[in-house]
Amino acid sequence: MTHALKKHLQLLAGLTACAFLLEACEHPAPKAKNAASANIQSPLTARHNPSLWPTPVSKVAKDPVMEKQIDALIAKMTLEQKVGQTIQPEIRSISLADIKKYHIGSILNGGGAFPNNNKLSKAEDWVALADSFYKASMQPDENGVAIPIMWGTDAVHGHNNVVGATLYPHNIALGAAHDPELMKKIGAATASEIAVTGIGWSFAPTIAVVRDDRWGRTYESYSENPELVKSYAGKMVEGLQGDANSRDFLSQNHVIATAKHFLGDGGTKGGIDRGNTDVSEDELVKIHAQGYITAIEAGVQTVMASFNSWQGERMHGNQYLLTDILKNRMGFDGLVVGDWNGHEFVSGCTKNNCAQAFNAGVDIFMVPDDWKVLYENTVAQVKSGVITQARLDDAVRRILRVKMRAGLFTIGAPSTHALAGKNEILGSAEHRAIARQAVRESLVLLKNNNQLLPIKAGSKILIAGDGADNIGKQAGGWSISWQGTGNVNSDFPGATSIYKGIADAAKANGSKVTLNVNGEYQQKPDVAVVVFGENPYAEMQGDINKLDYASDKELNLLKKFKAAGIPVVSLFITGRPLWVNPELNASDAFAVIWQPGTEGAGVADVIIPDAKSKARFDFTGKLSFSWPASPDQTPLNVGQENYVPLFPYGYGMTYADKSTAGDNLSEAAQDARKLSESLEIFKNRSIDPWQLTLTDDLNNSKAVTASVVTLGAVNYRAVDRLVQEDSVQLQWSGKASASAGFLAKERIDYSAMPDKAALVFDLKVDKKPNADVKLSVTCGSDCGADKSIKDELQKTSIGQWQTVSVSMACFKKAKTDMLLSPFMLSTAGELSLTLHHIRIESAPAATINCQ
Repeated sequence: MTHALKKHLQLLAGLTACAFLLEACEHPAPKAKNAASANIQSPLTARHNPSLWPTPVSKVAKDPVMEKQIDALIAKMTLEQKVGQTIQPEIRSISLADIKKYHIGSILNGGGAFPNNNKLSKAEDWVALADSFYKASMQPDENGVAIPIMWGTDAVHGHNNVVGATLYPHNIALGAAHDPELMKKIGAATASEIAVTGIGWSFAPTIAVVRDDRWGRTYESYSENPELVKSYAGKMVEGLQGDANSRDFLSQNHVIATAKHFLGDGGTKGGIDRGNTDVSEDELVKIHAQGYITAIEAGVQTVMASFNSWQGERMHGNQYLLTDILKNRMGFDGLVVGDWNGHEFVSGCTKNNCAQAFNAGVDIFMVPDDWKVLYENTVAQVKSGVITQARLDDAVRRILRVKMRAGLFTIGAPSTHALAGKNEILGSAEHRAIARQAVRESLVLLKNNNQLLPIKAGSKILIAGDGADNIGKQAGGWSISWQGTGNVNSDFPGATSIYKGIADAAKANGSKVTLNVNGEYQQKPDVAVVVFGENPYAEMQGDINKLDYASDKELNLLKKFKAAGIPVVSLFITGRPLWVNPELNASDAFAVIWQPGTEGAGVADVIIPDAKSKARFDFTGKLSFSWPASPDQTPLNVGQENYVPLFPYGYGMTYADKSTAGDNLSEAAQDARKLSESLEIFKNRSIDPWQLTLTDDLNNSKAVTASVVTLGAVNYRAVDRLVQEDSVQLQWSGKASASAGFLAKERIDYSAMPDKAALVFDLKVDKKPNADVKLSVTCGSDCGADKSIKDELQKTSIGQWQTVSVSMACFKKAKTDMLLSPFMLSTAGELSLTLHHIRIESAPAATINCQ
């Protein structure tokens, strides 16, 4: 795969925003040369309205003594030392020698990164690595400067990268608990487990307000309701960092918190990860900014910039929001850290060259690999004045302020910290009890015919479904690995599966429990409990095109039990509301258990009673997201016009409630799009919803809206074949990588393709390629497939039309039910060709096969 195509696959979701917001993409915001601090404003302020924004006051005030210490340290630092503080590599791509040589200020471990590349690493392994990083950073340079390094980690539902840690229900479940004080308890418990491993910085909480549940990060959001998110954000920050203005604040029992992702990450059109949030400034404030109010008031020390765009401008490059609003108007005096190579998506930037993001207000580049070139380029940009010394000093001041507040200059090596290496704190009974409470409070009962729940004492209970004894599935994404996949129950020592929790509780009340994943039984049970739902995923990998839980396996199992006269309890594992009308109809009782984490016994606490059949705990969870009545009912949010969900925001039964959901809910879902024998992409013109778009090597994109368009190394011209301008001529100069292809504004379902489908196009080569040429079909960041067609192009006769067909089997990794581009050409070399009539159709004898 070429570098250009790799980048294009990563950027595609966001490029759809730029492709259709031409002014924002072709004329990016002026690159400020001195957006250094509180009294420097972006030129964009004039066309926005800062008065719409709140002015929270942090409980953590600046300390004049500390500020003088920072002044003195900055005065001693060299340019190179300052820039090093702004670079954050990943632990797998940096050496101890690098830390000293480049004066690195912070590091991170990405999801699935472990000491010695061993996911079973113990607390002492993490501490030893943290010690080595710290000691490397504390070797004084010639000028006597030694600045302790910070280590950040994505601890989004507990210390989820570490085997043996307590994993809490994901945020969507916590939102259903409607319990802000519980957030503080979870934050404090999580902080102590992070401290055990010698790490001092958590990239949490996520305070996104999700408005389209197709987003793959929906489960990382507490609610669609900004007020609920607002009530949670400050409490979670207090739990992680400790109470501001107390001796506990950023003590050795606590860690630095991060409010993320600023801003509008939950509002992207179509729920596309890293896409465009195209809302008014007023809506941005009222919906997406509310959590930051309480987070800042609680003294949050870091904010992470978001991958998404707002009105077509990437957040990593949005000076108005990062500097004018967050730092100036909202008074945030901590540091802004970028997300994973998030700066490379800014118009005009690459992964290793992005003064625009720094000038906009990003203080730390999160640049996991290939970071040395970025370091050198940033040094050069300060020397040339592209980045001013004032802006650099402002960033370094913020970084040093956070480090000093966290006591990093005084508390010594991680191994000397109060909790370091104390394995008994990881997954402690106290923390598991908090997580179990969170599970209990988060469960939402949607249906309970004939008061089937709680299951009567003394019952014969059959447990079925692939989620019954599967801790990895119940934990969801961000569980040991980034995607939460590749794990087995033994990777979660001390955890309890849903089955084990039910079996233990049932034994105490005289019930008999049998586990059979496939629902087979020798003796007819009194009740069947089926545990099923979404498999783990994270970020863009979890984006979907419609809210349909479509799995015939589980539905057939439910129907089998019902046909046999066996009452059925469905326990639904999910990271978002999904259309499950068929499953609801086939169930006598239906509870949403979300992704409960490691403490599956919390489910049994509610559905298994005591020996007298009295409920030990009632259902108290209430939906923090509206539940759809059809697969395509999205966006669906409380307060909108024509709000007719299946179950509204705030719904949730108790045992005292009578079930209102019958067995006759509509199952007439919108069918998948029926394709004709030919699916048109370009026929004399771009066929809706596709738009021909050019992309250069600097993340700039330009929709083709004229007969001649040039961007970077690629040129488009409308030419004639049969009728006027019925063909596309594309020329690559070879001066840089570039792409040309057809994009949609939002994902398109093309899953119902013809038999033996192929991507077919008429082609005339005017100049043969001198480098590889990739044809790709894509559905977003890290979601797509490509096929080299260089050899096919080399074989063609210059100036002669021919028809090329590429089997869709070549693109089987692309999710055809959520396409963003069915045709994209990329090369870094010279090439000239003309295209006519691009389509997907049945082609049993494709020119290029990948069977």
